[in-house]
Amino acid sequence: MKEHQEKYKVLLVDDEPIILRSLKVAIPWDELGLSIVGEAKNGEVALQLIQETSPQIIISDIRMPVIDGIALMKEVLPRSAKLIFIFISGYGEFEYAREALRLGAFDYLLKPIDHDELAEMLKRARERLDRQKENEQLLLSVQNLSLLARERMLAEFTLGNPRPLQHLKWLENSELEDEYFMAVVRLDDYAGLTARWSAEEKRLWLFAVRNILEEWSLENGALSIFPFYNGEWILLFPASPGTGKRELGEQLIAGIKRYSKLNCSVGISRSTRGIDQLSTVYPLAAQALYRRFYSGQAGVFLEEETAAGGSREVQYPKELEHSLIESIRTLNLERMLALFDEMSVFIEAQSLPQPLAERLMIEMSVVLYRQFEHLNTHNDWSIEGLLSRLNGLGSLPDMMNVLKSTFRDWLEQSRGTAGREDGRSIIEKVKRYIEANYHKDLSIEEVSEVADLSISHFCTLFKQISGYTFLEFVTHCRMENAKYILRSSNVKVYQVAPLVGYQDPRYFTQVFKKATGKTPTEYREEHVKQA
Repeated sequence: MKEHQEKYKVLLVDDEPIILRSLKVAIPWDELGLSIVGEAKNGEVALQLIQETSPQIIISDIRMPVIDGIALMKEVLPRSAKLIFIFISGYGEFEYAREALRLGAFDYLLKPIDHDELAEMLKRARERLDRQKENEQLLLSVQNLSLLARERMLAEFTLGNPRPLQHLKWLENSELEDEYFMAVVRLDDYAGLTARWSAEEKRLWLFAVRNILEEWSLENGALSIFPFYNGEWILLFPASPGTGKRELGEQLIAGIKRYSKLNCSVGISRSTRGIDQLSTVYPLAAQALYRRFYSGQAGVFLEEETAAGGSREVQYPKELEHSLIESIRTLNLERMLALFDEMSVFIEAQSLPQPLAERLMIEMSVVLYRQFEHLNTHNDWSIEGLLSRLNGLGSLPDMMNVLKSTFRDWLEQSRGTAGREDGRSIIEKVKRYIEANYHKDLSIEEVSEVADLSISHFCTLFKQISGYTFLEFVTHCRMENAKYILRSSNVKVYQVAPLVGYQDPRYFTQVFKKATGKTPTEYREEHVKQA
């Protein structure tokens, strides 16, 4: 037996000391991958030892004083259904043995004990335990994969990009065909927090907030929860009659404050139906959060109230916003400043009163600041600081000058960062990192940290430059190295899997066949023939 193979624990139960001694010395326990953890002279003592040692296999005499073997099994199996009972019985106890099998015993053997027969029986018992363990690991892997894939699918739909995940239709939640609404939870002053946190502190804080939200969601009937942008989570709720949206939001804020001491705000959308509406209601909930900056304090902001607010409808300059976002994404300073001048002309042409003009500029500032967040090039920039500077200015020229001055500084600093390391060199560095660590459990968050980019910006840049998605490239590295190992060595297929990052050999075989059209064994045999 290999040294790293897990030993299963065995408890011996018999009222005859000579049988206990013979079992200990006559069976090759180490060779079978088994270890004796205790001996009991009757069922009463065995019950105590089972609680203390948690064995996987019990070898017991069927007839004993105090508590016999069958009574012991009836007591234990309801609590530990996977326990394997092997009974020893005399010729006159055959009916007892049949009853034991009917009640769930694995097998029995007659006295005098044939030790070779018992050893074979124990081999079969071990094989059953191995299969149970493999099935449990596979089930856990599938559950984790399903959860991650479902989160990724919901995020893609929220971004308005369902096509890459059409093959995951089986993961869609039919609950979203009924009415639901979206809550966007966003940490306040996230940029300031991340400026103070180390990378490890950031990971731990975000992990803690997610745990708080997941536990709260389970208790309050949320349909789903998933992270979206850094410092932002999306929760989906059924829109049942009488649902108090504001109360839900206030509970969320209070829970995060109580357990993490962090402040957050919540934007809540109108109700809708269908998974394809995620990309429609997200901007509504996010836009409701803009009012966080009018109020000056954390709170719950409902999209219905945002839509009803204001005494005059303003045609929001969406094309101008898109052009400004593009100028920031491409770090085009001259174009950005010219577009700010166009914004000033637009506001004057609309003859907007000061409150409405301020509202438009604040909403535009928040959107553009989010674009700088996606670039992940800022240090201690603060949208709250910018809005504080705008507050109280008495004229449109003064406000526009502050906007232009602030965004000019941010873009010039971003240019300096981009000049130190352009996109292609960043992606080449990331590819080298993946090629060196493909055998580990790599996450997109970890690799984004290596690139020093936000997750969304990293995904876009990696696809543009490499031609692969992150997951496609990791799989490509794993498959190429798997093929090399199969061609160049006699390492068994199930041993190749963990060498290239797969803990489940069966899943590795499925991925390999999808990538190459052959199973690992077929691939190896083909290349052996060619050699």
